[in-house]
Amino acid sequence: MTILNESFRKRIGFPLRETLTFDKLKLVLKKTAQTIPFENTCIMSQMTAPITKESLTKKIIDQKEGGLCYELNAILYFFLMENEFHVSMIRGIIFDPRQETWSSTGKTHAAILLNHKGTKYLVDTGFGGNLPLVPIPLTGEVMKTPTGEFKAVKKETEYGDYQLKMKLKYKHTEFQTGYAFNSQETFTEMIPLTEIQEIILKNPESPFNKQYLITLLTPGGIDILTPAAFIRRQDGKETKEEINEAQFKYLAKLHFQLSNLQ
Repeated sequence: MTILNESFRKRIGFPLRETLTFDKLKLVLKKTAQTIPFENTCIMSQMTAPITKESLTKKIIDQKEGGLCYELNAILYFFLMENEFHVSMIRGIIFDPRQETWSSTGKTHAAILLNHKGTKYLVDTGFGGNLPLVPIPLTGEVMKTPTGEFKAVKKETEYGDYQLKMKLKYKHTEFQTGYAFNSQETFTEMIPLTEIQEIILKNPESPFNKQYLITLLTPGGIDILTPAAFIRRQDGKETKEEINEAQFKYLAKLHFQLSNLQ
């Protein structure tokens, strides 16, 4: 067993000697989402590094930090590859429902395509609070999960041939567009992910270089932390606590195990 394979299992609490089958991916995705936070602390502190297997291992495994989509899905990609899954990576463009348009930062979302027994699946553990928690087949089949309903539908646009649709529990009554991607434009090298990181770091339109954001799925909902508030959504109910800078750092360590804040 490789160092990353063993360390990632320890990080998320998955048995070291258990063979990872396709049917067990749901458990891996659930454990990953409830263990490794979606967070932009390195972007906000401008302490970024080129995306490599080694830098991801240091950041997410050794230092027990989280990351954004291009980091969370990249470390999962390496883990799946080392467990003999046929995987590659894709870039997508997020749909902004408030503006009813595609993100002006372009294809800055990264996710995984997995091929199992002739069927392609979308795997994503880096979409903030919108995580499917299961592989989504590129067949249009609706997948019902603890976080809602998801499907990957074939739809040709200038941004690709597929779109992720989602109907989040306690939030949506109809399917909403998550992002578009091109299933034919896959990659296995990390250079495109470093490019995504640079856009997120420097583009004035990026939502992730304005203020700290930390989220983590819980068994019944999601915890969200910003410098102004700690929000806990549990079983459809929301509590919100206004906080100051000292409380922000304390809560980041208490609930998300992050102690690297500047």
